[in-house]
Amino acid sequence: MSPIKTRVILAAILGLAAGADSAIAQNYPSRSVNVMVPTASGGLTDVLTRNITQRLAQAWSQSVIIENRGGAGHNIGAAAVAKAAPDGYTLMAVEAGTFVANPFLYAKLPYDPDNDFEPISGFASISMALLAHPSLPARNVRELIDLARKRPGEISYGTSGIGGVLHISILLLETLADVKLVPVHYRGAAPALNDLLGGHINVISMGPSIALPQVRAGQLNMLAVGSGKRLPQLPDVPTLDESGVPGYEASTWFGLFAPARTPRTIIAKIHSDVQRILSDPEFKNYLTPQLLEPMIGTSEEFAAFIKSDAQKWGDIIRKANLSLH
Repeated sequence: MSPIKTRVILAAILGLAAGADSAIAQNYPSRSVNVMVPTASGGLTDVLTRNITQRLAQAWSQSVIIENRGGAGHNIGAAAVAKAAPDGYTLMAVEAGTFVANPFLYAKLPYDPDNDFEPISGFASISMALLAHPSLPARNVRELIDLARKRPGEISYGTSGIGGVLHISILLLETLADVKLVPVHYRGAAPALNDLLGGHINVISMGPSIALPQVRAGQLNMLAVGSGKRLPQLPDVPTLDESGVPGYEASTWFGLFAPARTPRTIIAKIHSDVQRILSDPEFKNYLTPQLLEPMIGTSEEFAAFIKSDAQKWGDIIRKANLSLH
């Protein structure tokens, strides 16, 4: 067969494939879509996902079914999605740790974070806040650092588990400020916050929205936020960077993924529909009071962001010699 005929045949095959993918995307979804949330129901990942998927269901005129499958640091649910058919009918909504912490914490994962998933779209991000019990004699970050240096091994902080964002955001503070605090690990952020309110631990780093009522009631002190600049909703709360920890920035994010090899046209359709929701003023009004920032951008930008974020937190985890089995 001549080279010209070969090129013509290849072009025809590629054209047919592209046409088939386009037809699939135009008809997608033609039945209900399952979204795996590998955490317990009621947490921020779950609530945010349900809010977005409710809007997707309306746009698609199809039901979107949420399946909560927690356990093993999100690994059980993630492994199930990694093995699912790449047809757009099984998706996964997760918090950042699945991709930026677990690969460095576990010697062996039941999924390949780099090759088993297609990033579709970020949902939203939230900056961490450094909260302290009023009994701690530190009213700002500089006083906390001074106190930690004077009383090494005495100031405790709560986490939601080894390697979780509540943990590694304090490890970043320790690294940049050259201090050492004492971790107290809990099975989630809620029990850690409860013990902070009870004065059983001294500080915590977490998304601030859940603790705002206690801060406003004077039950907790918000020393600083981990954003690059002050949050418009909290103009009087300084950033850690301006509070004596230059370069500090810590946040977590939530996003949507599909199994690898899902047709690009389907990825593009879901991405477009999610981004339309994130740009809707009504949805922004839902996010703003919770101090959540919508993640506007392409799928490629989301993938690049994940890679950069994983490198940052992976370095922190390696330096701290953290590991889970």
